[in-house]
Amino acid sequence: MEDLSTEEKEALDRILASHKRERAKLIPILQDVQVQLGYLPEQAMLEIAEYLQIDDSAVYGIATFYNQFRLTPPGKHPVKICMGTACHMKGGTFVLEAWERELNIKVGETTPDGEFSLERVACVGCCTMAPVSVFEETVHGKMTPARIEGILAPFRPAPGAPERGQR
Repeated sequence: MEDLSTEEKEALDRILASHKRERAKLIPILQDVQVQLGYLPEQAMLEIAEYLQIDDSAVYGIATFYNQFRLTPPGKHPVKICMGTACHMKGGTFVLEAWERELNIKVGETTPDGEFSLERVACVGCCTMAPVSVFEETVHGKMTPARIEGILAPFRPAPGAPERGQR
């Protein structure tokens, strides 16, 4: 388990101080921590449990029950795939599977280099553009598996160029 950075610890302390020590505050605390840190680090969940004087497993159970919570840090370039009714009916599953293949990760994971993360979301509210992917904060409507390569092209090395981190 990794310790929290000084900044993360300070953010967590501010969040905890802004909430009463009541079990009913667990979800709002988890939401605030995720907004601040981008995910729920294990150490933060342990400190939340201690603050609320509840079992660690209760915090972990809530964090894993609701799909709004992330237990791993998001990538620098988050990808969200809409799986609302319209997107699902118009091929969202095929788009999601194509993102998984292109990034070589599954939903809820981050690439080993920390560049990309993949998330399935219930609805992004762009049903007329279904199926929809959100790359970083840009909505891409009428998505097809073939369009993914174009979205990722600026992040891939040119043919013959060294891979990132190589010379």
